Amino acid sequence: MSDTLSPQIRFGSNSGQPATRRDGLAKVTGVATFAADNTPEGLLYAVYAPAKIARGRVSQLDVAAAEAHPGVTHVITPQNRPELQGDPSAKPTMFSFRTEVLQDDTVRYAGQPIALVLGETLEAATEGARLLAPQYEVDPVRVALDDNPATSFEPAGFGLPGGASHGDVEAGHVAATRSIDVSYETAAQYHNAMETHAIVAQWDGDHLTLDTPSQALNLSCAGFAYFFGIPPENVTLRSPYIGGGFGSKAIPTGPQVLAILAARMTQRPVKLMFTRQQMFGPVGHRGATRQRLRMGVDETAALTVIDHDGLAETSTFDDFVEPAANASQGLYAAGALRASHRLVRLDVGTPGPMRAPGEASGSAALECAMDEMAEAAGMDPLEFRLRNYAETQPGTGLPYSSKALRECYAEGAARFGWEGRPMEPRQMRDADGLLTGWGMGTALFPCPMFAAEARATLRPDGTALFETSAVDMGQGAWTVLAQIAADSLGLTLDQVEFRAGHSALPDGGVAGGSGHTATAGGALHAAGGDVLRQLGELATADPQSPLYGAGNSSLVARDGWLLLEEDESRRERFADILIRAGQTEMTGTGHGGRAPEAAGRHAMNSHGAVFAEVKVDPDLCQVRVTRLVGAFAAGRIINPRLTESQLMGGMIWGTSFALHEAARHDPRSGRIVNADFAGYHVPVNADVSGLEVITVHEDDPYVNALGIKGVGEIGIVGTVGAIGNAIWHATGKRVRHFPIRIADLLAP
Repeated sequence: MSDTLSPQIRFGSNSGQPATRRDGLAKVTGVATFAADNTPEGLLYAVYAPAKIARGRVSQLDVAAAEAHPGVTHVITPQNRPELQGDPSAKPTMFSFRTEVLQDDTVRYAGQPIALVLGETLEAATEGARLLAPQYEVDPVRVALDDNPATSFEPAGFGLPGGASHGDVEAGHVAATRSIDVSYETAAQYHNAMETHAIVAQWDGDHLTLDTPSQALNLSCAGFAYFFGIPPENVTLRSPYIGGGFGSKAIPTGPQVLAILAARMTQRPVKLMFTRQQMFGPVGHRGATRQRLRMGVDETAALTVIDHDGLAETSTFDDFVEPAANASQGLYAAGALRASHRLVRLDVGTPGPMRAPGEASGSAALECAMDEMAEAAGMDPLEFRLRNYAETQPGTGLPYSSKALRECYAEGAARFGWEGRPMEPRQMRDADGLLTGWGMGTALFPCPMFAAEARATLRPDGTALFETSAVDMGQGAWTVLAQIAADSLGLTLDQVEFRAGHSALPDGGVAGGSGHTATAGGALHAAGGDVLRQLGELATADPQSPLYGAGNSSLVARDGWLLLEEDESRRERFADILIRAGQTEMTGTGHGGRAPEAAGRHAMNSHGAVFAEVKVDPDLCQVRVTRLVGAFAAGRIINPRLTESQLMGGMIWGTSFALHEAARHDPRSGRIVNADFAGYHVPVNADVSGLEVITVHEDDPYVNALGIKGVGEIGIVGTVGAIGNAIWHATGKRVRHFPIRIADLLAP
């Protein structure tokens, strides 16, 4: 019998449908239990005291005052912190960072934990932390990109990205008849999901139970286990609901480890939840960048060279460099390319992966530079991009999965009305006299896959249970993964029970890199296929079955039946096959991942094009984004409703990147002065209008078995540059840093 059941019949009755979120009702009615909602008996509350300076050492803490406060039970400092079995400087998992866990009194960044206070109530612990009244020996701080020398580094995987080079870069500069040499800066951005980081830790002997939001449950179990010298299987991590993550919740943090340590020390459950202000420090961020782009074209307006140098901040004690220059590697067919990275060590918390790491900041600079190059070449920006779009991945010759980007350009431009855009800036005004500008940007995002496992159990009543430790950060994973699972057995969505968000389930891999649906979905689909394979083997070998003797003929599943594709009259119910075989249920397992050789044969990316309209007050220089049209080709779309939501969310984040979002440091103390939602601006409803998403049909037979790509991050990519280019087109003023402020446009 063939192991492969026809996806053309089975796949699509659920996938491709705009199903509503399976967890939506629980969330809007308050039934959903997030990490900090857990309050086990005997709970202690933990509050960590954050450093108020960015560099120096803690010279004094008033521990006695804190301990004397009613309700405070313990104060943990570097002087009395219990030992950890794991080295805080080590990196036990692929996403680990060096961890600040009160190993000494040195202060390396503002917001670093310098003590942990436990109390019978949250109020008592909070007041105890305030009463510590820390005093410091302060060293001069370095928080700006020019405050320390830039250095090169050797690529070393996660955190230290490699570059790329092909062709003769210097010859490409010489061959250019027109060229530009421009620098763009992007500000630091901080993770601010709706749900701040939280943890509830409980010990039972050497077994640890954690309620904490995690984008990688099994990986996090291994990370936490390392610090306490226990096997990863001794850690149970529950994370059924996550209120956003953006990359920050795949990595154990110092405060979480301290809360676990406190629970072991006291033999009581301990809860710690970050305040909004504490999100600016220990949980990673998108590091600030300065990017220099030197580009040239020949007399035909073909790019002769892209020379992209990215400088990014990292901490003084660990390595994570925003891989911004990588945005230039895979899109435009320059005769020569050099993408390189450098770092500068500053007194900040270690940056980390933040929604579209590298591509978001890198494309912001690249797409604005492409417009500047188009202007120098005397070409329309869209025509210039079409002239230089790569048919194969530059430097490798690997074929793209499709020419879908050209369709994105065409459909997006047509819907936006790009035709007729004047070349010169300041040529358009609306009826109210506002300057109007149109800009565009190209989006490209890779399609990674991680390893994942899943289990499918067919029940005697014809329903099925699917299990994997996959997580839902709010993007709708519970829904789309259940849709894939249902299709794998030819069932309806209401016939499938889906369990996820618990580390005891099969490893669902990592929810990151826009690869979660493909990875966990692939595992679920394979698990359902394994069940059908076993059913088929039973039926075709059983003389009493209508399918007996079918041999290698193709079998398909539909509506609880297994049937012969070429003769659908030969069919049998799942339940009858099980009953006759004397089985009450049947379990299958599946693996999700990509064969290494597949990635070596084709370039795998999602594509898109974003078109932006802005209105600018000619006197006050206030900017409004009045229209955004994004066209995206991202493989098979499992749920159009949730896909549109993700792409819109990305485009809104692009608006935030372009006009709003920036962390500001006090140059004297190094503290972030806008560490709250009053000063750290993000878009609200009034900032977003005219938002439209187009999904361009794409069948990619190479990216994975289901043809699924990611949509979680690509919406940011291209949007930032599109808005920056539209502002130039409206005003004639090229601002080469993000976010763009009113003051930038008012400046002479």
